[in-house]
Amino acid sequence: MGGDPTRRRVLVTHADQPLGRRIVKSLFWDDRVRRVVAVGDGPPPRSFDHFLAAPDTRMQYARVDLARHRPVSDLFHSETVRGGGIDAVIHVPTHGPIETPGRPLVAGVATRTAEARLVLQQCLQSRRIHDLVVLGSAFVYQLAPGNANRLTEESDLDLDPDAPAELRSWVDCDMIFHGEVHNHELRIALLRLPTVVSTGGAVFLNPFLSPLERGGRRGPDLLPLGYDPLCALVSDKDVARAARLALHSRHAGVFNIAGNEMLPLSELVRWTGHKSLRVPGLLLGAAARAAALAGGSWARFAFDGPSLRYGFTLDTARAREALGFRPGHRIGLARAGDGRLQIETAEI
Repeated sequence: MGGDPTRRRVLVTHADQPLGRRIVKSLFWDDRVRRVVAVGDGPPPRSFDHFLAAPDTRMQYARVDLARHRPVSDLFHSETVRGGGIDAVIHVPTHGPIETPGRPLVAGVATRTAEARLVLQQCLQSRRIHDLVVLGSAFVYQLAPGNANRLTEESDLDLDPDAPAELRSWVDCDMIFHGEVHNHELRIALLRLPTVVSTGGAVFLNPFLSPLERGGRRGPDLLPLGYDPLCALVSDKDVARAARLALHSRHAGVFNIAGNEMLPLSELVRWTGHKSLRVPGLLLGAAARAAALAGGSWARFAFDGPSLRYGFTLDTARAREALGFRPGHRIGLARAGDGRLQIETAEI
């Protein structure tokens, strides 16, 4: 189990989205990786051009709809994957706009769960794929009132059937992969991530702060009045490094991944360019339903629940001890090219 760690051949899903791109680039420069197959919904990102154009490139790009059984099955049985000796998969859930002008922003709630089932199914059926690394969400945890939630991998999940659909999709995906972590034929490492901050100040994997479409606008996000939960943070580069460490490790199971910083939700909203509207908690659900009926483009992002009221921090001792992960980037404020202050990441 695990294959030869010096000759990894890796498939990365949603490589056309921000975290997927970051992981693919990290793997490309990893001497222990011989080949990378990047899979995306759309055409290859422009930043991949120089990788793909090289005559001796170790990278290949495939355009596949990961939410449909036939295209996924064809991919895993193709010459690209089976014939190319792919022995590991890094599954990056759909999480942001891709590098295609005019593509609409999609929440990917049902799609995310369908993709999780199909990718896991193909990995379990393959005799060549030995390792599966999955990016999951730390928002799956059940939160008690207050900001004193210090969560380990054994903390309870939020199984509330009335939880917002966006959070339920993350919980569903988590349980799909978590149910196979003791499988002796396929090693699974599930990385639970808090809010991810990119080098350019964008925010991903926060079920409230979904990324704004490039050049797009939407109305204000609804927040319950009187609450300002703490948000644990991690940089996109640390996510890519954690995925790479998990790939080369022999440890299976669930691992919390986080940086050293945290911010109140109100500050995160402010510094990422989102607009918010404070609404009394008793009226929040009604306001969201009214917005949906009115056809507001932002209505699908409006929901109530513990993640908008109570904060948390993550205990990352297991990732540190088993994977050797320690955050290498800090998150703070920096001046953009036009002089604006924005949230930014920098190497420690």
